[in-house]
Amino acid sequence: MSSHTGSEGMDNPGYRTGSFDGLHNACDDDDDDEMVDIAGATLDFSTADDDPPLSSGGYEKYSGSSRAAGMNGSAPTRLVDPLEDPLPGVGTYEDFNTIDWVREKSKDRDRHREIANKSRQSTWALLRSISDAFSGWLLMLLVGLKTGAIAGGIDIAAHWLTDMKEGVCLIGFWFNHEHCCWTSNETTFQERDRCPQWQSWAELITGTSEGAFAYIVNYLMYLFWALLFAFLAVSLVRAFAPYACGSGIPEIKTILSGFIIRGYLGKWTLIIKTITLVLAVSSGLSLGKEGPLVHVACCCANILCHRFAKYRKNEAKRREVLSAAAAVGVSVAFGAPIGGVLFSLEEVSYYFPLKTLWRSFFAALVAAFTLRSINPFGNSRLVLFYVEFHAPWHLVELGPFILLGIFGGLWGAMFIKANIYWCKIRKSTCLGRYPVTEVLVVTALTGLLAYPNSYTRMSGPELISELFNDCSLLDSSQLCGYSPVTNTTEAGVGNTLGDRPAGPGLYTALWQLALALVFKMLITVITFGMKVPSGLFIPSMAVGAIAGRLLGVGMEQLAYYHHDWVIFKGWCSPGADCITPGLYAMVGAAACLGGVTRMTVSLVVIMFELTGGLEYIVPLMAATMTSKWVADAFGREGIYEAHIRLNGYPFLEPKEEFEHNSLAVDVMRPRRADPSLAVLTQDGMTVGEVEALVESTDYSGFPVVVSAESQRLVGFVLRRDLLISIDNARKRQEGVVSASQVVFTDHAPSLPADAPPPLRLRGIVDLSPFTVTDHTPMDITVDIFRKLGLRQCLVTHNGRLLGIITKKDILKHMAQIANRDPDSILFN
Repeated sequence: MSSHTGSEGMDNPGYRTGSFDGLHNACDDDDDDEMVDIAGATLDFSTADDDPPLSSGGYEKYSGSSRAAGMNGSAPTRLVDPLEDPLPGVGTYEDFNTIDWVREKSKDRDRHREIANKSRQSTWALLRSISDAFSGWLLMLLVGLKTGAIAGGIDIAAHWLTDMKEGVCLIGFWFNHEHCCWTSNETTFQERDRCPQWQSWAELITGTSEGAFAYIVNYLMYLFWALLFAFLAVSLVRAFAPYACGSGIPEIKTILSGFIIRGYLGKWTLIIKTITLVLAVSSGLSLGKEGPLVHVACCCANILCHRFAKYRKNEAKRREVLSAAAAVGVSVAFGAPIGGVLFSLEEVSYYFPLKTLWRSFFAALVAAFTLRSINPFGNSRLVLFYVEFHAPWHLVELGPFILLGIFGGLWGAMFIKANIYWCKIRKSTCLGRYPVTEVLVVTALTGLLAYPNSYTRMSGPELISELFNDCSLLDSSQLCGYSPVTNTTEAGVGNTLGDRPAGPGLYTALWQLALALVFKMLITVITFGMKVPSGLFIPSMAVGAIAGRLLGVGMEQLAYYHHDWVIFKGWCSPGADCITPGLYAMVGAAACLGGVTRMTVSLVVIMFELTGGLEYIVPLMAATMTSKWVADAFGREGIYEAHIRLNGYPFLEPKEEFEHNSLAVDVMRPRRADPSLAVLTQDGMTVGEVEALVESTDYSGFPVVVSAESQRLVGFVLRRDLLISIDNARKRQEGVVSASQVVFTDHAPSLPADAPPPLRLRGIVDLSPFTVTDHTPMDITVDIFRKLGLRQCLVTHNGRLLGIITKKDILKHMAQIANRDPDSILFN
């Protein structure tokens, strides 16, 4: 917001004052003034596919017809009062502005009270009341169904296109590799994924799958398809929906805190994000679809909200639905409905009442059921990685699990710092001007380095599933390449195998995994934040799962060769299945994801829902908490909060502590050297004076006082409401001229007979603005802003108005305390 009475006038193009100049990249000297870099995408304010806010022209037809009626004599001339005649546009918000939570909640209470009162008067009103109460649950049902169907389609399409990089099915090109070989009777145990119906590109082109030439053909075709998918993804994003890039979770968090980004949750964003998410995942880039699916679910919810007046007309109610949609997104991404609800509660939502908890649970359930009905994984299971470990974990293993937690915390802190540094380079240099080139170069680099290593060539979910796998008698995986045990007492029981010495196949796999770990750690840093949909869950889990598997195999070999050591004696006998490397991979995946996102409770629940490993909650909890503590030692921000700060969104982080002894008078505007506060008096100004004040300032609102001498506070009026009301009154009320008096009281004062009629605007004044005294501690003020979602708060002393504190003032003050650039807070 601006220096002393409100937001900077950046929400209305007519009042934009160049506040965005600092946003332009170093290379973008000739960009249009209406273009801004949001979340790394250059966006045009003039195109928004959400319902646009009503501007001064939005009520031309309405006001024109009323004025015409008055002129024709069919209606008597009367004073216009916005309280009695609600004007279109009053109470709505411009783009890049913050909603007034208190006003929105008050509007909903009034609406609900009115419906309840009318329901006692007639049966029809009672039915409308029941319909209104049921509409929320119906909306949640539709969100769950729509998101589940889209997620199922994304899973199926991504699996098919990923396999297309390696070959094609002869009996139907629309079959992926697994489906193509399902009906084949010619698969073998050693090569269960090979069948005559599926042929690699080398077999189709050269007629053979063996030899150096065939390898080169497959290599080149892999690169070709990867580059094609990546090019299509970035081109579609750039041409049709710039908001479709990135994860979407930082922006969703900001929107749920009350910020308005029109078009971010619109239909074009949904369509393009769905298509490009499939292409980006299929290209082999180090990214996942989980974060973007939260964005997709919120788009579905926002579009469906427009079908219900209760949610279309109230921004706070709409954000309750979006909170539930965030839970739906995680539910369909992982097949973890309970974890999705907790994720929304812990990580994303700003305002989460108990009613939203129930509806989130219902919507996540519907979405999970829909996804299960589609069965995109073809295994009749909802979860992404189903594991079934046969050996219990032992207390001694908590040591390695905590080590994995330390690794996850260190990786998370390092990743956040490295990624933010790279994103700053992208934003501040010419690199950001060539998004298509950047995506293609990173895709080519990823493909060139990934193809020779089978563990980097496979998709993220496939790699994690392989690492979580528990070796059994029928397993032919390279990670199960142990030397055969000749002693029958050490051969295990049933389908389980005891610990065995590593064989050549396992040693090869370990070297490949070590290289894959370094590759994944480096490539993910430069991939996250590019101009394609990119999630971070799967790449982070892959890093942790590789590290966990390496540590697990090391512990397994240690237990096999030194089972008489003190740490193993008593619970690990020769031939027993003591150590489960797949469990270490699962714990490592949770630790790294926790280090990057700082999730705790929701992460543990997602992991045990994801894997079905309910008995391994304690190791997961130990690793996750250790990871969070270690990562917090280097910085309390998770990756999403870091990107919110990088993009300058006005977001008051609920987890951040305010540790400074400042008072409200230290933060409020105007400061001592600033001009005096711009105010309106309740009955002492003319229309011309009000218009001159509005024209000479760019504040988003003005306090109303009794008089310029007393400065006793009456209320607060928004700039937008003031402009719309004056403009409308000039068209609908005869005699309104610049000399007309503007009255903010219940009754118009007595005026001379020859005076023009007054303009009564009592209906647009907020008569109960939030106020604090000048000596209120700022930590209390910050809590008030967070918990009530305020846009601004007036500062008084003995009832006299002193100044105003806006959300942006608080964010700038907190940035100064943390030695950050206070001008990085861009919008409010």
